[in-house]
Amino acid sequence: MGLVKEFKEFAMKGSVVDLAVGVIIGGAFGKIVASFVSDILMPPLGVLLGGVNFSDYKATLVEAVGDKAAVTLNYGMFIQNVIDFLIVAAAIFLAIKAMNSAKKKEVEAPAAPAPPTTEQVLLTEIRDLLKK
Repeated sequence: MGLVKEFKEFAMKGSVVDLAVGVIIGGAFGKIVASFVSDILMPPLGVLLGGVNFSDYKATLVEAVGDKAAVTLNYGMFIQNVIDFLIVAAAIFLAIKAMNSAKKKEVEAPAAPAPPTTEQVLLTEIRDLLKK
């Protein structure tokens, strides 16, 4: 029974829950950025490069024979995935940078000084009485 209790305490720690939320949101954000890259960014880039579609680039290692498919080295897909990664990484970097700058602005606001404690008030009164 102790193992179940320990696991429950571990799973309910704030950092584990925060990590799980971050992974889920990161996955969804990654899909959005990947769609942006493949559906919006790459078509105009392909037109600018003369109708180039990187995913079509491949080198045939072994030609197709009968029912056997050709063996190809799909380096175009690799180039496409590298471009996707760079854009996703840049988008995530910019999002985190924006969040960090927002946090800094919150922290920079000076906090109001704390009111004096009862000990400080009493010590101040004693000091003033001794001066008199």
